[in-house]
Amino acid sequence: MDERRRVNGETVEEPAGADEAPAAPQADRPQTVEALQAEVERLTAEAERHFQQFLRTAADLENYRKQAARQREDAVAQTRRAMIAIILGVVDTLERALEHAGTADEAAASAIADGIRLAHRQVLDTLRALGVRPMEVVGQPFDPRVHEAVEAVPAGDGAAPGVVVAEVQRGYLEGDEVLRPARVRVAQ
Repeated sequence: MDERRRVNGETVEEPAGADEAPAAPQADRPQTVEALQAEVERLTAEAERHFQQFLRTAADLENYRKQAARQREDAVAQTRRAMIAIILGVVDTLERALEHAGTADEAAASAIADGIRLAHRQVLDTLRALGVRPMEVVGQPFDPRVHEAVEAVPAGDGAAPGVVVAEVQRGYLEGDEVLRPARVRVAQ
C-alpha cells in the first residue's frame, strides 16, 4: 500500500517501504546481533581487566613512592643520630675535662677551663640547633624509659625513695624521643 505525506505543502505519494533498508533474512539478523553483543561483552570485560590492572599499577606506584620517602627519612634520621652520638662523646670528654681542670695550678687550670667551657658551650649550642636538649633528672622520680640506674644509694637529705639524687652521665632528648638515657644514682 502506498503512503502519502506532505512535503512543502504538496501531497506526495510514496510506495510502501521506500525509505526502509532492504530486509535482511531473519536467520542472519539475530545471529549478527548475537555476535555483536558477544563481541561487546568480550571487549567490555577486556576493558575492565585493563582498567583494574591500571588501578593496581597506580596503587603500586603510590606505595613505592611512600616507601621510598620513608626509607629516605629513616636514612637521614639514622645518620643524624650517628652524628649526634659522636658529638655527645665529645661533650662527655669536655665535661670530664672541666671536672679535672681544678687539679692543675690555678693560672693554667683557669685558661684550660675557659677554653673547654667555650668549646662545650659551642657544642651544646650546635646540639640545641639540631633539636637536641639535655634532660633535667636530679630530683625527678626514676623513670626507666629515660633513666638508667647505675647505683642505688640510701635515701637521705630529704630525698624520697625512687628519686634521682645524682647524674652520672647526662641524658639527651631529640623532641620527645630519648637519644640517650641519663645514667643516674637513685635513692632507695
